Amino acid sequence: MRAVVQRVSRAEVRVDGKATGSIGTGLLVLLGVADGDADTDARALAQKIAKLRIFPSERRPIDRSLIDAGGAALVVSQFTLLGDTHKGNRPSFVAAAGPVEAEHLYGVFCVALKDAGIRVETGVFGAMMEVELVNDGPVTIVL
Repeated sequence: MRAVVQRVSRAEVRVDGKATGSIGTGLLVLLGVADGDADTDARALAQKIAKLRIFPSERRPIDRSLIDAGGAALVVSQFTLLGDTHKGNRPSFVAAAGPVEAEHLYGVFCVALKDAGIRVETGVFGAMMEVELVNDGPVTIVL
């Protein structure tokens, strides 16, 4: 699994011009599922992201977790995170999981975030989406 996590002051995802998910302060999580990933990988990554200390406190600009900050997560599936460009200029996506497996693990990941006490909003798996965000910091972490 690969995730790009961005601390945001707001973010929204739209499909066909209609918002399917929208958050204020929190994290935009772009999630790519690799072939061979398992439920345990999805749960572990969700726990890591929920506890990732990248929100400000009174003492430090990067100190508190999403749980501590009381923020939400907007999770958007993005198989292109698994793109390989080592050979040529057209990315190969052979490392990405198939759609059935990927959608299942995307769901496991979202449920694990919810189980950690985080409000989760989502895009639509497999759809063409527009993502709008205001990156706060900017803070962007690749996991």
